[in-house]
Amino acid sequence: MLHGDRDNEVEMLGREIEILMAERERLLRVAGAAAAFIGHCGPDALPQESWESAEALAENLNDLGEDTLREAIDAVRGQVSEIQGATPDE
Repeated sequence: MLHGDRDNEVEMLGREIEILMAERERLLRVAGAAAAFIGHCGPDALPQESWESAEALAENLNDLGEDTLREAIDAVRGQVSEIQGATPDE
């Protein structure tokens, strides 16, 4: 029955990987939307009370690797361009 246990473990690991990949995709969309938001905010766009939070968000986005940030922005490109009236290639 050892072979059956191994098959079960492999199946469970496969499901866990699928869950993690779906979660990664959701997190990429959140990071992409946050990056677009911060990228379009000027110093006068936010109330002063939110500057510290915006700065923390910007710093955390800057800590992402370039490839990850690019993936994040690509993950929301269509949504963000629709919201802001921009084309996806901008």
